[in-house]
Amino acid sequence: MIKNRRNTSYKFQSRILIVYCLLIVLSFSGAVLTIRRLLLFRLHTRIEQALNQEIKELRILVDSKDPETARPFGDNITAIFNVFLQRNVPITDEYKIALLGDSFYASVPAKLPKLIDANSAAVKHWQQLTVPERGRVSNSAAQIVYLAEPVELDGEIKGVFVIAIATQNERQKVKEAILIIIRVTTIAVFITSILAWIFAGKILTPLRQLTDTSRAIGENNLEQRIQVRGNDEIAQLGSTFNDMLDRLSSAFFSQRQFLNDVSHELKTPITIIQGHLELMGNSYQEQQETKEIVVDELERMSRLIADLTILAKSEQPNFLHLETLDLGSLTQEIYLKTKALADRNWQLEALGRGKIVADRQRIVQAITNLAQNATKHTKPEDTIAIGSTTKKNFCFLWVRDTGTGIAEADRQRIFQRFQTGANNYGIKSTGLGLAIVTAIAKAHGGRIELDSCLDRGSKFTLVLPLG
Repeated sequence: MIKNRRNTSYKFQSRILIVYCLLIVLSFSGAVLTIRRLLLFRLHTRIEQALNQEIKELRILVDSKDPETARPFGDNITAIFNVFLQRNVPITDEYKIALLGDSFYASVPAKLPKLIDANSAAVKHWQQLTVPERGRVSNSAAQIVYLAEPVELDGEIKGVFVIAIATQNERQKVKEAILIIIRVTTIAVFITSILAWIFAGKILTPLRQLTDTSRAIGENNLEQRIQVRGNDEIAQLGSTFNDMLDRLSSAFFSQRQFLNDVSHELKTPITIIQGHLELMGNSYQEQQETKEIVVDELERMSRLIADLTILAKSEQPNFLHLETLDLGSLTQEIYLKTKALADRNWQLEALGRGKIVADRQRIVQAITNLAQNATKHTKPEDTIAIGSTTKKNFCFLWVRDTGTGIAEADRQRIFQRFQTGANNYGIKSTGLGLAIVTAIAKAHGGRIELDSCLDRGSKFTLVLPLG
Protein backbone atom coordinates (compact mmCIF):
# COMPACT_ATOMS: atom_id res chain seq x y z
CA MET A 1 0.00 0.00 0.00
CA ILE A 2 2.85 2.38 0.84
CA LYS A 3 4.39 1.62 -2.54
CA ASN A 4 1.08 2.37 -4.28
CA ARG A 5 0.82 5.68 -2.44
CA ARG A 6 4.33 6.59 -3.49
CA ASN A 7 3.59 5.69 -7.10
CA THR A 8 0.47 7.85 -7.00
CA SER A 9 2.46 10.70 -5.50
CA TYR A 10 5.12 10.45 -8.20
CA LYS A 11 2.41 10.41 -10.89
CA PHE A 12 1.00 13.62 -9.46
CA GLN A 13 4.50 15.07 -9.29
CA SER A 14 5.05 14.11 -12.93
CA ARG A 15 1.78 15.77 -13.96
CA ILE A 16 2.86 18.94 -12.20
CA LEU A 17 6.16 18.85 -14.08
CA ILE A 18 4.45 18.22 -17.43
CA VAL A 19 2.02 21.10 -16.91
CA TYR A 20 4.87 23.34 -15.80
CA CYS A 21 6.96 22.46 -18.87
CA LEU A 22 3.99 23.02 -21.19
CA LEU A 23 3.34 26.43 -19.66
CA ILE A 24 7.02 27.37 -19.89
CA VAL A 25 7.27 26.20 -23.51
CA LEU A 26 4.09 28.04 -24.48
CA SER A 27 5.23 31.18 -22.68
CA PHE A 28 8.69 31.15 -24.24
CA SER A 29 7.24 30.35 -27.68
CA GLY A 30 4.93 33.32 -27.42
CA ALA A 31 7.81 35.48 -26.21
CA VAL A 32 10.09 34.35 -29.08
CA LEU A 33 7.40 35.03 -31.69
CA THR A 34 6.74 38.44 -30.14
CA ILE A 35 10.45 39.31 -30.08
CA ARG A 36 10.81 38.24 -33.72
CA ARG A 37 7.89 40.40 -34.78
CA LEU A 38 9.25 43.36 -32.83
CA LEU A 39 12.72 43.00 -34.35
CA LEU A 40 11.29 42.76 -37.88
CA PHE A 41 9.03 45.73 -37.19
CA ARG A 42 11.96 47.82 -36.00
CA LEU A 43 13.96 46.73 -39.08
CA HIS A 44 11.09 47.74 -41.36
CA THR A 45 10.73 51.09 -39.57
CA ARG A 46 14.46 51.79 -39.81
CA ILE A 47 14.50 51.00 -43.55
CA GLU A 48 11.45 53.20 -44.21
CA GLN A 49 13.08 56.07 -42.35
CA ALA A 50 16.28 55.69 -44.37
CA LEU A 51 14.39 55.64 -47.70
CA ASN A 52 12.29 58.67 -46.81
CA GLN A 53 15.34 60.59 -45.58
CA GLU A 54 17.25 60.09 -48.84
CA ILE A 55 14.31 61.22 -50.99
CA LYS A 56 13.77 64.21 -48.73
CA GLU A 57 17.41 65.27 -49.18
CA LEU A 58 17.10 64.83 -52.97
CA ARG A 59 14.05 67.11 -53.09
CA ILE A 60 15.89 69.74 -51.07
CA LEU A 61 18.86 69.54 -53.42
CA VAL A 62 16.66 69.97 -56.54
CA ASP A 63 15.31 73.24 -55.14
CA SER A 64 18.76 74.53 -54.05
CA LYS A 65 21.77 75.90 -56.01
CA ASP A 66 24.62 74.15 -57.78
CA PRO A 67 27.63 74.43 -55.42
CA GLU A 68 30.01 74.77 -58.40
CA THR A 69 28.19 77.66 -60.14
CA ALA A 70 26.24 79.07 -57.14
CA ARG A 71 23.22 79.21 -59.45
CA PRO A 72 20.04 77.13 -59.55
CA PHE A 73 20.36 73.77 -61.24
CA GLY A 74 17.63 74.61 -63.73
CA ASP A 75 17.07 71.56 -65.93
CA ASN A 76 20.59 70.16 -65.43
CA ILE A 77 19.62 66.76 -64.11
CA THR A 78 23.11 65.31 -64.42
CA ALA A 79 24.51 68.04 -62.14
CA ILE A 80 21.86 67.19 -59.55
CA PHE A 81 22.68 63.49 -59.69
CA ASN A 82 26.44 64.14 -59.52
CA VAL A 83 26.20 66.40 -56.48
CA PHE A 84 23.79 64.09 -54.68
CA LEU A 85 25.79 60.92 -55.32
CA GLN A 86 29.03 62.62 -54.22
CA ARG A 87 27.58 64.08 -51.02
CA ASN A 88 25.59 61.06 -49.78
CA VAL A 89 27.71 58.05 -48.95
CA PRO A 90 25.54 54.94 -48.76
CA ILE A 91 25.55 52.75 -45.67
CA THR A 92 25.98 48.99 -45.77
CA ASP A 93 23.48 47.24 -48.11
CA GLU A 94 22.25 50.61 -49.40
CA TYR A 95 22.28 51.44 -53.13
CA LYS A 96 21.65 54.75 -54.90
CA ILE A 97 20.81 54.64 -58.60
CA ALA A 98 20.41 57.51 -61.08
CA LEU A 99 18.54 56.89 -64.35
CA LEU A 100 18.29 59.24 -67.35
CA GLY A 101 15.44 58.50 -69.74
CA ASP A 102 16.15 55.08 -71.20
CA SER A 103 19.76 54.96 -70.00
CA PHE A 104 21.47 53.93 -66.79
CA TYR A 105 23.41 57.00 -65.60
CA ALA A 106 25.26 56.06 -62.38
CA SER A 107 25.05 54.25 -59.08
CA VAL A 108 26.74 54.27 -55.68
CA PRO A 109 28.29 51.85 -55.14
CA ALA A 110 29.12 51.07 -58.71
CA LYS A 111 28.63 47.34 -58.27
CA LEU A 112 24.99 46.46 -57.83
CA PRO A 113 23.25 43.20 -56.96
CA LYS A 114 21.99 41.26 -59.94
CA LEU A 115 18.38 42.04 -59.01
CA ILE A 116 18.92 45.77 -59.66
CA ASP A 117 21.90 46.00 -62.02
CA ALA A 118 21.83 48.03 -65.25
CA ASN A 119 20.29 45.19 -67.26
CA SER A 120 17.73 44.07 -64.71
CA ALA A 121 13.99 44.13 -65.18
CA ALA A 122 13.68 46.38 -62.14
CA VAL A 123 15.80 49.14 -63.73
CA LYS A 124 13.79 48.96 -66.95
CA HIS A 125 10.62 49.30 -64.90
CA TRP A 126 11.94 52.32 -62.96
CA GLN A 127 12.89 54.10 -66.20
CA GLN A 128 9.21 54.18 -67.16
CA LEU A 129 7.96 55.73 -63.90
CA THR A 130 6.22 59.08 -63.88
CA VAL A 131 5.12 59.04 -60.20
CA PRO A 132 6.95 57.99 -57.00
CA GLU A 133 6.83 54.29 -56.29
CA ARG A 134 7.61 52.21 -53.20
CA GLY A 135 8.11 48.46 -53.49
CA ARG A 136 10.43 45.50 -53.34
CA VAL A 137 12.15 43.02 -55.63
CA SER A 138 13.26 39.59 -54.46
CA ASN A 139 14.33 36.10 -55.35
CA SER A 140 15.16 33.03 -53.32
CA ALA A 141 18.46 34.50 -52.13
CA ALA A 142 17.80 38.20 -51.61
CA GLN A 143 15.18 40.85 -51.01
CA ILE A 144 15.56 44.54 -51.84
CA VAL A 145 13.24 47.33 -50.72
CA TYR A 146 13.25 50.49 -52.84
CA LEU A 147 11.77 53.95 -53.19
CA ALA A 148 11.86 55.45 -56.71
CA GLU A 149 11.46 59.23 -57.20
CA PRO A 150 11.00 60.70 -60.72
CA VAL A 151 12.77 64.09 -60.94
CA GLU A 152 10.67 66.72 -62.70
CA LEU A 153 12.42 69.90 -64.01
CA ASP A 154 10.64 72.65 -65.92
CA GLY A 155 7.50 70.56 -66.12
CA GLU A 156 9.28 67.56 -67.66
CA ILE A 157 10.57 64.35 -66.07
CA LYS A 158 14.31 64.35 -66.70
CA GLY A 159 15.27 61.25 -64.79
CA VAL A 160 14.51 58.84 -61.95
CA PHE A 161 16.40 58.48 -58.69
CA VAL A 162 16.13 55.16 -56.81
CA ILE A 163 17.23 54.44 -53.26
CA ALA A 164 17.34 50.69 -52.58
CA ILE A 165 18.25 48.71 -49.45
CA ALA A 166 19.01 44.97 -49.35
CA THR A 167 17.39 43.43 -46.24
CA GLN A 168 18.77 39.88 -46.30
CA ASN A 169 21.73 40.65 -44.01
CA GLU A 170 19.55 42.40 -41.43
CA ARG A 171 17.00 39.61 -41.61
CA GLN A 172 19.80 37.11 -41.15
CA LYS A 173 20.85 38.95 -37.97
CA VAL A 174 17.29 38.75 -36.69
CA LYS A 175 17.22 35.04 -37.47
CA GLU A 176 20.52 34.47 -35.64
CA ALA A 177 19.25 36.42 -32.62
CA ILE A 178 16.08 34.30 -32.53
CA LEU A 179 18.14 31.09 -32.76
CA ILE A 180 20.27 32.23 -29.84
CA ILE A 181 17.14 32.97 -27.83
CA ILE A 182 15.73 29.53 -28.68
CA ARG A 183 18.95 27.80 -27.59
CA VAL A 184 19.08 29.74 -24.34
CA THR A 185 15.39 29.05 -23.76
CA THR A 186 15.85 25.31 -24.32
CA ILE A 187 18.67 25.18 -21.78
CA ALA A 188 16.63 27.27 -19.33
CA VAL A 189 13.61 24.97 -19.71
CA PHE A 190 15.77 21.90 -19.12
CA ILE A 191 17.38 23.35 -15.99
CA THR A 192 14.12 24.72 -14.58
CA SER A 193 12.40 21.38 -15.24
CA ILE A 194 14.94 19.62 -13.04
CA LEU A 195 14.50 22.27 -10.34
CA ALA A 196 10.71 22.06 -10.71
CA TRP A 197 10.82 18.29 -10.17
CA ILE A 198 12.85 18.75 -6.99
CA PHE A 199 10.70 21.56 -5.61
CA ALA A 200 7.47 19.76 -6.55
CA GLY A 201 8.64 16.82 -4.48
CA LYS A 202 9.32 19.11 -1.52
CA ILE A 203 5.98 20.84 -1.93
CA LEU A 204 4.13 17.51 -2.06
CA THR A 205 5.83 16.20 1.07
CA PRO A 206 3.36 17.97 3.41
CA LEU A 207 0.50 16.68 1.24
CA ARG A 208 1.79 13.14 1.69
CA GLN A 209 1.87 13.74 5.43
CA LEU A 210 -1.66 15.14 5.19
CA THR A 211 -2.79 11.98 3.38
CA ASP A 212 -1.21 9.70 5.96
CA THR A 213 -2.83 11.64 8.78
CA SER A 214 -6.25 11.63 7.14
CA ARG A 215 -6.04 7.87 6.65
CA ALA A 216 -5.59 7.47 10.39
CA ILE A 217 -8.83 9.35 11.06
CA GLY A 218 -11.91 7.20 11.29
CA GLU A 219 -15.52 7.47 12.42
CA ASN A 220 -14.53 6.62 15.98
CA ASN A 221 -11.36 8.71 15.90
CA LEU A 222 -12.42 12.26 15.03
CA GLU A 223 -10.32 13.91 17.70
CA GLN A 224 -7.04 13.62 15.77
CA ARG A 225 -5.86 16.80 14.08
CA ILE A 226 -3.18 17.71 11.54
CA GLN A 227 -0.21 19.68 12.78
CA VAL A 228 -0.14 23.04 11.01
CA ARG A 229 3.10 24.94 10.44
CA GLY A 230 3.60 28.26 8.71
CA ASN A 231 1.12 30.44 6.82
CA ASP A 232 1.41 29.14 3.26
CA GLU A 233 -1.25 27.38 1.17
CA ILE A 234 -0.36 23.96 2.63
CA ALA A 235 -0.81 25.34 6.14
CA GLN A 236 -4.15 26.81 5.08
CA LEU A 237 -5.14 23.41 3.68
CA GLY A 238 -4.26 21.80 7.00
CA SER A 239 -6.28 24.42 8.89
CA THR A 240 -9.23 23.92 6.55
CA PHE A 241 -8.99 20.16 7.02
CA ASN A 242 -8.97 20.60 10.80
CA ASP A 243 -12.00 22.89 10.53
CA MET A 244 -13.75 20.21 8.49
CA LEU A 245 -12.99 17.65 11.19
CA ASP A 246 -14.42 20.02 13.78
CA ARG A 247 -17.61 20.29 11.74
CA LEU A 248 -17.79 16.52 11.26
CA SER A 249 -17.27 15.97 14.96
CA SER A 250 -20.02 18.47 15.72
CA ALA A 251 -22.29 16.84 13.13
CA PHE A 252 -21.77 13.36 14.60
CA PHE A 253 -22.42 14.74 18.07
CA SER A 254 -25.58 16.47 16.88
CA GLN A 255 -26.69 13.30 15.14
CA ARG A 256 -26.25 11.25 18.28
CA GLN A 257 -28.03 13.92 20.31
CA PHE A 258 -30.78 14.06 17.70
CA LEU A 259 -31.29 10.30 17.81
CA ASN A 260 -31.35 10.41 21.61
CA ASP A 261 -33.94 13.20 21.53
CA VAL A 262 -36.09 11.39 18.98
CA SER A 263 -35.97 8.14 20.91
CA HIS A 264 -36.92 9.99 24.08
CA GLU A 265 -39.74 11.92 22.41
CA LEU A 266 -41.16 8.75 20.87
CA LYS A 267 -40.57 6.65 23.95
CA THR A 268 -42.73 8.88 26.16
CA PRO A 269 -45.99 8.61 24.17
CA ILE A 270 -45.39 4.92 23.55
CA THR A 271 -44.96 4.36 27.30
CA ILE A 272 -48.12 6.35 28.01
CA ILE A 273 -50.11 4.41 25.44
CA GLN A 274 -48.79 1.06 26.64
CA GLY A 275 -49.47 1.89 30.29
CA HIS A 276 -53.05 3.02 29.73
CA LEU A 277 -53.81 0.04 27.52
CA GLU A 278 -52.51 -2.34 30.19
CA LEU A 279 -54.55 -0.63 32.95
CA MET A 280 -57.66 -0.14 30.85
CA GLY A 281 -60.72 -1.50 32.65
CA ASN A 282 -63.85 -3.13 31.26
CA SER A 283 -66.19 -0.22 31.82
CA TYR A 284 -67.26 1.96 28.92
CA GLN A 285 -66.08 5.14 30.63
CA GLU A 286 -62.56 3.78 31.27
CA GLN A 287 -62.29 2.58 27.67
CA GLN A 288 -63.35 6.00 26.36
CA GLU A 289 -60.82 7.79 28.57
CA THR A 290 -58.07 5.41 27.46
CA LYS A 291 -59.10 5.86 23.81
CA GLU A 292 -58.90 9.65 24.09
CA ILE A 293 -55.45 9.46 25.68
CA VAL A 294 -54.18 6.99 23.05
CA VAL A 295 -55.55 9.07 20.16
CA ASP A 296 -54.01 12.24 21.61
CA GLU A 297 -50.60 10.61 22.00
CA LEU A 298 -50.77 9.09 18.52
CA GLU A 299 -51.55 12.53 17.09
CA ARG A 300 -48.55 13.93 18.94
CA MET A 301 -46.36 11.16 17.51
CA SER A 302 -47.75 11.84 14.05
CA ARG A 303 -46.93 15.56 14.35
CA LEU A 304 -43.45 14.72 15.58
CA ILE A 305 -42.80 12.34 12.67
CA ALA A 306 -44.17 14.88 10.17
CA ASP A 307 -41.93 17.63 11.59
CA LEU A 308 -38.89 15.34 11.53
CA THR A 309 -39.67 14.45 7.90
CA ILE A 310 -39.75 18.14 6.94
CA LEU A 311 -36.42 18.77 8.65
CA ALA A 312 -34.85 15.77 6.92
CA LYS A 313 -36.16 16.93 3.52
CA SER A 314 -34.88 20.49 4.08
CA GLU A 315 -31.36 19.27 3.38
CA GLN A 316 -32.36 17.74 0.03
CA PRO A 317 -31.91 19.68 -3.24
CA ASN A 318 -35.57 19.15 -4.22
CA PHE A 319 -36.95 20.54 -0.96
CA LEU A 320 -38.10 23.75 -2.66
CA HIS A 321 -40.33 24.18 -5.71
CA LEU A 322 -39.54 27.75 -6.71
CA GLU A 323 -41.87 30.07 -8.57
CA THR A 324 -42.30 33.81 -9.04
CA LEU A 325 -44.76 35.19 -6.49
CA ASP A 326 -46.40 38.55 -5.87
CA LEU A 327 -45.41 39.52 -2.33
CA GLY A 328 -48.62 41.43 -1.59
CA SER A 329 -50.90 38.61 -2.75
CA LEU A 330 -48.84 36.06 -0.80
CA THR A 331 -49.12 38.17 2.37
CA GLN A 332 -52.91 38.49 1.99
CA GLU A 333 -53.20 34.72 1.47
CA ILE A 334 -51.19 34.04 4.63
CA TYR A 335 -53.25 36.55 6.61
CA LEU A 336 -56.57 34.97 5.57
CA LYS A 337 -55.32 31.49 6.53
CA THR A 338 -53.75 32.40 9.86
CA LYS A 339 -56.63 34.53 11.22
CA ALA A 340 -58.65 31.34 11.51
CA LEU A 341 -56.15 29.75 13.91
CA ALA A 342 -57.56 31.37 17.06
CA ASP A 343 -59.72 34.18 18.37
CA ARG A 344 -57.27 37.07 18.42
CA ASN A 345 -57.14 40.68 17.27
CA TRP A 346 -55.67 39.87 13.86
CA GLN A 347 -54.23 42.72 11.79
CA LEU A 348 -52.83 42.98 8.26
CA GLU A 349 -50.04 45.42 9.08
CA ALA A 350 -48.36 46.01 5.70
CA LEU A 351 -48.35 44.69 2.15
CA GLY A 352 -45.02 44.51 0.36
CA ARG A 353 -44.80 45.32 -3.34
CA GLY A 354 -42.86 43.44 -5.96
CA LYS A 355 -42.05 39.90 -7.01
CA ILE A 356 -40.08 37.23 -5.15
CA VAL A 357 -38.80 33.82 -6.21
CA ALA A 358 -39.76 31.31 -3.53
CA ASP A 359 -41.68 28.13 -2.68
CA ARG A 360 -45.20 29.36 -1.89
CA GLN A 361 -46.21 26.36 0.23
CA ARG A 362 -43.01 26.48 2.31
CA ILE A 363 -43.34 30.22 2.93
CA VAL A 364 -46.97 29.80 3.97
CA GLN A 365 -45.94 26.92 6.22
CA ALA A 366 -43.20 28.97 7.88
CA ILE A 367 -45.37 32.05 8.58
CA THR A 368 -48.24 29.80 9.72
CA ASN A 369 -45.90 28.11 12.20
CA LEU A 370 -44.91 31.53 13.54
CA ALA A 371 -48.57 32.58 13.78
CA GLN A 372 -49.47 29.30 15.51
CA ASN A 373 -46.73 29.95 18.08
CA ALA A 374 -48.07 33.47 18.55
CA THR A 375 -51.55 32.12 19.40
CA LYS A 376 -50.01 29.93 22.12
CA HIS A 377 -48.45 32.91 23.88
CA THR A 378 -51.27 35.43 23.55
CA LYS A 379 -54.76 35.97 24.95
CA PRO A 380 -57.95 36.68 23.01
CA GLU A 381 -57.60 40.41 23.59
CA ASP A 382 -53.97 40.45 22.30
CA THR A 383 -52.98 41.53 18.80
CA ILE A 384 -51.28 39.35 16.18
CA ALA A 385 -50.13 41.29 13.10
CA ILE A 386 -49.03 39.91 9.74
CA GLY A 387 -47.03 42.08 7.33
CA SER A 388 -44.46 42.26 4.58
CA THR A 389 -42.20 44.79 2.86
CA THR A 390 -39.15 44.99 0.61
CA LYS A 391 -35.88 46.80 1.14
CA LYS A 392 -32.93 46.78 -1.24
CA ASN A 393 -32.54 43.16 -2.38
CA PHE A 394 -34.53 41.50 0.40
CA CYS A 395 -38.14 40.96 1.36
CA PHE A 396 -39.37 40.82 4.95
CA LEU A 397 -42.40 38.83 6.16
CA TRP A 398 -43.20 39.07 9.84
CA VAL A 399 -45.52 37.94 12.60
CA ARG A 400 -45.84 40.38 15.51
CA ASP A 401 -47.77 39.76 18.71
CA THR A 402 -48.43 41.54 22.01
CA GLY A 403 -48.14 38.39 24.08
CA THR A 404 -45.80 37.18 26.82
CA GLY A 405 -42.55 37.72 24.95
CA ILE A 406 -39.37 35.62 25.15
CA ALA A 407 -36.66 35.79 27.78
CA GLU A 408 -33.19 36.92 26.68
CA ALA A 409 -31.69 33.55 27.68
CA ASP A 410 -34.11 31.65 25.41
CA ARG A 411 -33.85 33.73 22.22
CA GLN A 412 -31.08 31.64 20.65
CA ARG A 413 -32.01 28.29 22.12
CA ILE A 414 -35.62 28.18 20.90
CA PHE A 415 -34.50 27.88 17.25
CA GLN A 416 -32.78 24.55 18.00
CA ARG A 417 -34.53 21.22 17.66
CA PHE A 418 -36.59 19.97 20.63
CA GLN A 419 -36.01 23.22 22.50
CA THR A 420 -38.75 25.44 23.94
CA GLY A 421 -38.78 28.62 25.99
CA ALA A 422 -39.21 28.85 29.72
CA ASN A 423 -42.71 30.28 29.27
CA ASN A 424 -43.88 27.19 27.32
CA TYR A 425 -44.92 25.37 30.48
CA GLY A 426 -48.26 23.68 29.95
CA ILE A 427 -48.20 24.24 26.16
CA LYS A 428 -48.13 21.19 23.90
CA SER A 429 -45.18 21.45 21.51
CA THR A 430 -42.74 19.15 19.75
CA GLY A 431 -40.03 21.81 19.94
CA LEU A 432 -39.55 21.61 16.18
CA GLY A 433 -41.69 24.49 14.88
CA LEU A 434 -39.03 27.20 14.92
CA ALA A 435 -36.41 24.71 13.72
CA ILE A 436 -38.60 24.09 10.66
CA VAL A 437 -38.99 27.84 10.05
CA THR A 438 -35.20 28.25 10.28
CA ALA A 439 -34.68 25.37 7.81
CA ILE A 440 -37.12 26.91 5.31
CA ALA A 441 -35.40 30.30 5.60
CA LYS A 442 -31.94 28.78 5.05
CA ALA A 443 -33.19 26.73 2.09
CA HIS A 444 -34.22 30.02 0.45
CA GLY A 445 -30.86 31.59 1.25
CA GLY A 446 -32.43 33.73 3.98
CA ARG A 447 -32.64 33.93 7.75
CA ILE A 448 -35.04 34.38 10.67
CA GLU A 449 -34.82 37.40 12.97
CA LEU A 450 -36.34 37.85 16.43
CA ASP A 451 -37.19 41.02 18.32
CA SER A 452 -38.84 40.38 21.67
CA CYS A 453 -39.47 41.88 25.10
CA LEU A 454 -40.95 40.07 28.11
CA ASP A 455 -44.62 40.84 28.75
CA ARG A 456 -44.70 43.12 25.68
CA GLY A 457 -44.65 40.64 22.81
CA SER A 458 -42.42 39.32 20.03
CA LYS A 459 -41.78 39.90 16.36
CA PHE A 460 -40.44 37.07 14.17
CA THR A 461 -39.24 38.24 10.73
CA LEU A 462 -38.50 35.95 7.77
CA VAL A 463 -35.80 37.66 5.66
CA LEU A 464 -35.50 36.32 2.09
CA PRO A 465 -33.51 37.46 -0.95
CA LEU A 466 -35.73 38.78 -3.73
CA GLY A 467 -34.01 36.58 -6.30
